[in-house]
Amino acid sequence: MEKEVKISLEGLQVGMYVSKIDRPWMDIPIQLEGMLIKSNDDIDMIKTYCDYVYIDTSKGRTPSPMYWVFDNPQNHHNDVIDFGKNEFTVLRKEHYSVSSSLEDEIHVAQDIYQSVNSKIGATFDSLKVDKKLDIELIQEAVISTVESVIRNPAAFKLVLELKKSDQYSYNHALGTSVWCAQFGRNLGLEKSHINDLAMGGLLLDIGKTQISEQLLNKAGQLKKDEIEVFRSHVDKSIRILVQTEEIPHAVMRMVATHHERFDGSGYPEGLNDKDIPIYGKIAGLADSFDAMTCIRPFQKRVHSPHEAISDLYNLRGKLFNPDLVEQFIQTVGVYPTGSLVELQSGEIGIVFSVNGLKRLRPTIMMILDKEKKPLDNFYQVNLSEREDMAIKRGLERGAYGINMDDLFL
Repeated sequence: MEKEVKISLEGLQVGMYVSKIDRPWMDIPIQLEGMLIKSNDDIDMIKTYCDYVYIDTSKGRTPSPMYWVFDNPQNHHNDVIDFGKNEFTVLRKEHYSVSSSLEDEIHVAQDIYQSVNSKIGATFDSLKVDKKLDIELIQEAVISTVESVIRNPAAFKLVLELKKSDQYSYNHALGTSVWCAQFGRNLGLEKSHINDLAMGGLLLDIGKTQISEQLLNKAGQLKKDEIEVFRSHVDKSIRILVQTEEIPHAVMRMVATHHERFDGSGYPEGLNDKDIPIYGKIAGLADSFDAMTCIRPFQKRVHSPHEAISDLYNLRGKLFNPDLVEQFIQTVGVYPTGSLVELQSGEIGIVFSVNGLKRLRPTIMMILDKEKKPLDNFYQVNLSEREDMAIKRGLERGAYGINMDDLFL
């Protein structure tokens, strides 16, 4: 069976087999309907005539999912042709569409963020005292968050990126919850299952409320006994959750397995991929991505979202299920919403939305000029419509002294 994927021209490499193009084959100077790319000259020729192509992964090199093309991000599964079913794609039951503009939803998401972050803080603080989980607060937080994510997944992502601070425990819990919810939306899960994923994301590290902050925030390498105490947060989380009848069994399994890994190197059970439940796999990836991009007391450097995506892609087949990583990149994007980026010109901007056809050319809000000085008036540029502009690199949060919270919210 052919396995075809539609990609942007930036993803073309020697060794790939082009099975389809965006125009009749007779329009370009080759004789056969299909070609193996043997040189950079072949790539240059294709770029001269085409806007995008289809690659047959069974006949040549597989393109990075960073370059996959989705004309309609809400219906992208139709653009990846015959790529084979896996345990994630077969879960699709719903097809969601954006029902609220980014401009409208970002104000709603900001209010929800403030409310939910407050509820998470109250929950975590109470657990430190009486070890009792206020499930009603958690359910309220989950419902409002998921509703916003379903209306427009970009809005809450942007708010989260702009509002990241040193409140790592609270923001990491909310960030992981939102990524899990957005992943579930992208997979087409039923809303009740997305709610479960979002709840699990909030509660993954609830057991850390029973571990000293000194250990949790310790810089440098942990000793063997300290590692054991740190890893005990999984068991502590389950002990808290089993005392609450309203917690679904799937959520408890998700919490119990979110540190298990594809190659069996995770903990606490050292499970291999086939033994890790799907929610646990999703949680492990979402948790890792958010942790890489969060400010933590013991972390010297924060990954840019683009760097985190690249790292996770390199870990596919090792720590994470390869199919899952590819699905996650489809959800997050190459330069995720809220990413700080530098253009080839030296100008600085923030990613506001991802363009499906050209995933390396998102819509940017420009904030600094070529000399890295603040612009008097911010303005948006759709890079997919500007061939004279391109992203040079993703930047870490706070680069050039930029405080995005002060700029936008």
